[in-house]
Amino acid sequence: MLYEKIKNKEEKISLVGLGYVGMPIAVAFAKKTKVIGFDINKEKVDLYKNGFDPTKEVGDDVIKETTVEFTSDEKKLREAKFHIVAVPTPVSDDHTPNLKPLESATKTLGRNLTRGSIVVFESTVYPGVTDDICIPILEKESGLKAGVDFKVGYSPERINPGDKVHRLETIVKVVSGMDEETLDEIAKVYELVVEAGVYKAESIKVAEAAKVIENSQRDINIAFMNELSIIFNKLNIDTKAVLEAAGTKWNFLNFTPGLVGGHCIGIDPYYLTYKAEQVGYHSQIILSGRKINDDMGKYVVENLIKNLIKADVSVKGAKVAILGFTFKENMPDTRNTRVIDIVRELEEYDIIPMIVDPEANVDEAEREYGIKFDSIKDVKDMDAVLIAVGHNEFMKLTQEDINSFYKDTGNEHKVLLDIKASLDRNEYETAGYKYWRL
Repeated sequence: MLYEKIKNKEEKISLVGLGYVGMPIAVAFAKKTKVIGFDINKEKVDLYKNGFDPTKEVGDDVIKETTVEFTSDEKKLREAKFHIVAVPTPVSDDHTPNLKPLESATKTLGRNLTRGSIVVFESTVYPGVTDDICIPILEKESGLKAGVDFKVGYSPERINPGDKVHRLETIVKVVSGMDEETLDEIAKVYELVVEAGVYKAESIKVAEAAKVIENSQRDINIAFMNELSIIFNKLNIDTKAVLEAAGTKWNFLNFTPGLVGGHCIGIDPYYLTYKAEQVGYHSQIILSGRKINDDMGKYVVENLIKNLIKADVSVKGAKVAILGFTFKENMPDTRNTRVIDIVRELEEYDIIPMIVDPEANVDEAEREYGIKFDSIKDVKDMDAVLIAVGHNEFMKLTQEDINSFYKDTGNEHKVLLDIKASLDRNEYETAGYKYWRL
């Protein structure tokens, strides 16, 4: 069995894609067996080789100690027999699935696939992608036959970037295979590292579908909270206070309003609705939730402008600071951040905001969005401050700290937007600030 050879370090595992998902998987397996970590990004691979973790998922010390053989040489994949593909599956500007990264990675692996291998895809896809797109590519590039010369499975990634509690080892792993023998092998390999155990899905399509609905469900729930926030703001009721009251019921779901970005919650629903359209069904609930969430940046800016007017501050030329740019607190990833929607919407009012983010990947933000960050020490003489991301550094700010960001004027002219509802509302309203939150 391949599992026994991997366990005894006679065969290697390869990770194709060393991002926020692939790298932690590679590191985890390296504690048990021999692992090749492959990525086409040579600069990223060099960082790993030199002991640096640009994702901050496991930390520099762990990268320095790991036995993962990091490489950008695709021919090294020929040394492995168990391959895990964990590359991004984004959406295009028109919200249709962009499978190019997955197709490219599959071609690369196919060129270097050997007989007797097992390939497991972890990238989020709609049901049918593994069978209809990935397997034909592997067969074409390798000249081998799926089910005869190599086997295929699917095991959706459930790693939560930036989360130190819910990790690969502590989350039940859904696994699937093209046949019972493959399923059993894949399950045993993952059991080497997944302490929480594995769940054997009855088919690859079931596993694909399970993954894509997990984040669709979260997206819909957050959309409901965002819609409630819009309603309660019109009724002059504090949304956080309502949710705290409702949350005392045992079966109330603990979701909060906010910007929905990242590589999963804001993207996965579009994979499901795309496939639904292909089979003749137009989604109603899922797409309605997506529209609400996609429009939240515009809604935030509309309320910022209203509060500037209430504070007798001229909108034209207003000085605004945004604290936080990443899609999630305490991590460097800026890809698919929805804070950019706020920035672009402010530009429509000829407001160029000052943006501060001590955690963000500086090069990535400039490359993806043309954004350059300022230091928090430079935030002075502002008319409005918007706390967009709950980085620890921002959560430590006192009222005195926040007050220092503004022009030397009465508090009634200071607009403060607290997207994460992290501050004491009464404290700032009592002090006279024009305070607003979702």
